[in-house]
Amino acid sequence: MKKLFTILAIIASVLAIILSVLPVSNLAIIPAIAALIFGLIAFYLSKKSGQVKKIIQFTFLLTSIALVITTYKAIFTVTEVANTDVLEATETKLEEDAIEELDGLEIDDIEIDDTDLEDISFEE
Repeated sequence: MKKLFTILAIIASVLAIILSVLPVSNLAIIPAIAALIFGLIAFYLSKKSGQVKKIIQFTFLLTSIALVITTYKAIFTVTEVANTDVLEATETKLEEDAIEELDGLEIDDIEIDDTDLEDISFEE
């Protein structure tokens, strides 16, 4: 049981480290909390048996590093919205071009022959 929680703590702490350095660093909080819980359970079980492994302490170190990186990025990273006037002007121009292209098509001159459609049967 102790090995299971130790392995889960290692996996969760590594996942927290990986997510903390990505642009979606706020998602690193979930595996970090899971790593802390699994690590605490593994620590309690190993303390009960009388031998505390260094790997459990290492998972706590990794988890705390992930939380520090996530907190730093959440505080000091500013998300700015760029000026969207250029994008809106481009979108308007493309829409006008599409309307002009559709107006240039002469769909009224096309005749559809319905007799060919009546001959087709969809029965198996």
